Amino acid sequence: MAKKNGSAPKKLGATKPNVVVTDRWVGVKEHWSEMPQEHDYPAAASYLGLVCEPTEVRRLVVALKQAPSARHQAKDLLRASGLALLPEDNVHVASDLAKIKRGELLSPVLLVRGDFRRGVPLTIADGYHRVCASYHVNEDADIPCLLVDHKVSTAIPGFRLGSAPNDVRRSPSGGTASKGGSSPEGGSSSEGGTSPEGGTSTGGTSTRPLA
Repeated sequence: MAKKNGSAPKKLGATKPNVVVTDRWVGVKEHWSEMPQEHDYPAAASYLGLVCEPTEVRRLVVALKQAPSARHQAKDLLRASGLALLPEDNVHVASDLAKIKRGELLSPVLLVRGDFRRGVPLTIADGYHRVCASYHVNEDADIPCLLVDHKVSTAIPGFRLGSAPNDVRRSPSGGTASKGGSSPEGGSSSEGGTSPEGGTSTGGTSTRPLA
């Protein structure tokens, strides 16, 4: 039966999704070097200088030069870093894709580990375009990476391993005692609080007023 406009009805399953499938990279294999090129370290330092203080930048570069090689897939590196996949026609990605097609070696990727507790993503200090090129060829291919840790000099706000919620601690008598909280007997036991007898309590030790 034709529709009112005269066109024949479409059969279910006749429409194909608007997906462009290409086999241009089928059979192409990536080749990676195990050692970075000398200019990769200054490139990493240039980027890290935007997110770290100079002392930490120097420490990270020295650590990268001594880091062992590990392998990670392009899809995982992009997910952990939170970076978008650059298109194939990006000038730097296209350059790396051309190297892959010619069978040239690509330099390893230089990374600084993220921290999910602090909401800090993985940092790709050098090699972002190489990761994108690798993804376009084979997202499951293993990429040589040098991974180092960022030095954390301060405690993580609101996080303490093994701490109870809201810094609440159980008192010996079964109640709870916290900073600025009250003790089960009706007084308060805290830093700078008052004891039930009317004295003062400093650092958790009660003192009775002199008669």
